[in-house]
Amino acid sequence: MYSRAEKSKIKKTFWTTFGQYMKPVPNAEGFRTNWQNYKTGVKDIYFRMKAEREFASIGIEITHADEELQQLFFEQFETFRRLLESEVGEKWEWKLHAQDEFGKTISCIEKVKAGVNVMDQKDWPAIISFLKPRIIALDAFWSNMKPAFEEL
Repeated sequence: MYSRAEKSKIKKTFWTTFGQYMKPVPNAEGFRTNWQNYKTGVKDIYFRMKAEREFASIGIEITHADEELQQLFFEQFETFRRLLESEVGEKWEWKLHAQDEFGKTISCIEKVKAGVNVMDQKDWPAIISFLKPRIIALDAFWSNMKPAFEEL
């Protein structure tokens, strides 16, 4: 078992390592970006990457407090579903009005890789190899589709 401080330190080290690995990679528009804290520039839409004890995941979270507006954003993403899946090269899981770990209603579009453990440094290459191409693909998708969400 790890103490809370040890878990926090290991995760921080992982995300620092990921950030250093991604630092030379420009975004779709050719600029430097903080990949691990990606800013979509649209309120209530986030790209989230997680690395936990049993899985790694990447996804789009829609967190608007008004569930009708949250659904509107989700439906807007659905209109671009084929473009998103073409860009990422795979099908993702789509969840309208799910609960996050804090009990808040969110909607998300995500891909999960089970069987990896961020606490085991031997799994870090697999986690990074999972996250890297997907966040780059999400960025490419977003650079084209962001204007459609700014208008909502």
